[in-house]
Amino acid sequence: MCGIIGYSGHRPAVPLVLEGLRRLEYRGYDSSGLAYAQAGGLRVIRAPGKLGALEDRVASEPNLLATTGMGHTRWATHGLPVERNAHPHMDEGRTLALVHNGIIENFQEIRSELAAGGCRFQSDTDTEALACLIARERRSAPSLLEAFARALRRARGAYAVVMMAAEEPDTMYAARLSAPLLLGVGAGECFVASDIPAFLPYTREVVFLEDGEVARIHGSGWELLRLDDLAPLVRMPQHIAWDMQAAAKDGYKHFMLKEIMEQPRVVADCLSGRVAGGRVLLPELDNLPVPARLRVVACGTSYNAGLWARHLLEGQGGVPADVEIASEFRYRRPLLEPEECVLVISQSGETADTLAALRLARSRGCRVIGLCNVVGSSIAREADAVLYTQAGPEISVASTKAMCSQMALLVLLAIYYGQRRGLAGTESSALLDALHAVPVMLRENLPSLRETAARLARRFAGARSFFYLGRGPAYALAQEGALKLKELSYIHAEGYAAGEMKHGPIALVDPDFPSFVLALDDPFLPKVLSNIEQVQARQGKVIALMQRRPPGAPADAPVGALPSPEVDEPWYLPAAHPLTAAFLALPALQLFSYEMADYLGKDVDQPRNLAKSVTVE
Repeated sequence: MCGIIGYSGHRPAVPLVLEGLRRLEYRGYDSSGLAYAQAGGLRVIRAPGKLGALEDRVASEPNLLATTGMGHTRWATHGLPVERNAHPHMDEGRTLALVHNGIIENFQEIRSELAAGGCRFQSDTDTEALACLIARERRSAPSLLEAFARALRRARGAYAVVMMAAEEPDTMYAARLSAPLLLGVGAGECFVASDIPAFLPYTREVVFLEDGEVARIHGSGWELLRLDDLAPLVRMPQHIAWDMQAAAKDGYKHFMLKEIMEQPRVVADCLSGRVAGGRVLLPELDNLPVPARLRVVACGTSYNAGLWARHLLEGQGGVPADVEIASEFRYRRPLLEPEECVLVISQSGETADTLAALRLARSRGCRVIGLCNVVGSSIAREADAVLYTQAGPEISVASTKAMCSQMALLVLLAIYYGQRRGLAGTESSALLDALHAVPVMLRENLPSLRETAARLARRFAGARSFFYLGRGPAYALAQEGALKLKELSYIHAEGYAAGEMKHGPIALVDPDFPSFVLALDDPFLPKVLSNIEQVQARQGKVIALMQRRPPGAPADAPVGALPSPEVDEPWYLPAAHPLTAAFLALPALQLFSYEMADYLGKDVDQPRNLAKSVTVE
């Protein structure tokens, strides 16, 4: 997803905007640009590629005295990632400039209408059509605000837009529909951005815009209005506890590595205040009934977290659970019963398909629980109840600590439901004890996991494809491991339920097609060992992620005792509870992908073609 930052106040706007764009780089982009008001007009500077190219162009600009400006990092939707398609876009008369996240679905209709009236376009984008529509509306509208609102009422789709105009050089107008946008309120200054880190060094007082709202921002204040009638709205800012230290690399080479290494704290924070006297406390859900069936709906890594938790929700919670990809769920006609509940999982709380699934479920009369990380996000506001993962800001595009925090909270949710159904017993107590041991276990083992990951990455860096295999809960981890390898190193990888290998995929195995097998100490281990034998019988190389001592081994067995069969690369994890072993396997998979990508010279924090939050279809 693209990044937006706007500023009006008493500071020089251009360097502040560039600084804000730097903090939004994690969102993924292919071009950038900024606009500022000076000498009675608007100046727009744009460049394809990384922010360095834009900074080089800005460096040649004289007398950057403007105190109002806005910037944008673009991820191409309409048109190639070239300068003419970069934001900000101006109208034909260069009277106003616009930055935009999202997609205007009826832009071709608007563009054709404007072209018929003589408008000439300079780009291939939907955003330019919107800018020109605002300029046309300005000819008859009594105010710039009214022209802005009239144009947006015509737009269909999703948008977060910010506009500057020469006639009001110290003011910005902003609006949102199905794309995140928020205000930062400081002393004698205001910010508008697509995400909090853009202005975090200056203020932690945040106002979250809702769909169908317009904001007018200037250095001396801000106001909110309804888009449909421009009636004023009253909303108090919220204080955000994040700080820039949490969003800085702290000496790590990449944000991704830092966020992997933060997982001990993430699990501890997730548990804090949620367990007392051997019971799980989730007061957010106490007024909701235990669902007769739980539909878990998510995308990407969040989907894999839900898939991993299905066994727990059914086994520990006693709640039948279905796990579905949000983009599939929203486009069919799911048969939802009122006594069911839909659990939507999203790190950002803004994932477009997941948010649409939430709205579909609510329209069918189902209660919806949101599980997300970002306070004030759309999912958090629209769900009947929300569970915050409390993972802190996640900057790297590849999600790591978010999944870890989701898994921890899903364990608590399963035990919570089991307690309410009267099913909790010694098994749940043992699982809670094991979960409390995870932070220390992670802290002690992450350094050695990284060392092994680096060695294995160098051995297998020449592979063109990988299988990731697992059974039971480990199948979801196999899918996540394959996803991480693909998105970071661009090596083709597929996650499979190990028992499905014989139904076709095993035909691909050969000496140059390695398999990464999760062989954890759980009831599925004998079957997984059999799958390893089948792969090795076809001369396939195997990395096997195993625990220190196999089931049934004598207590005095040496550390590193191998289950049969021997494998090419055994990778040992310490002994752990069968379910919490996943909290060690997950960072092992993440570190393998990280070290592989870093060794191959890839852009770890900003993989090509990817964005942090997918807020458009």
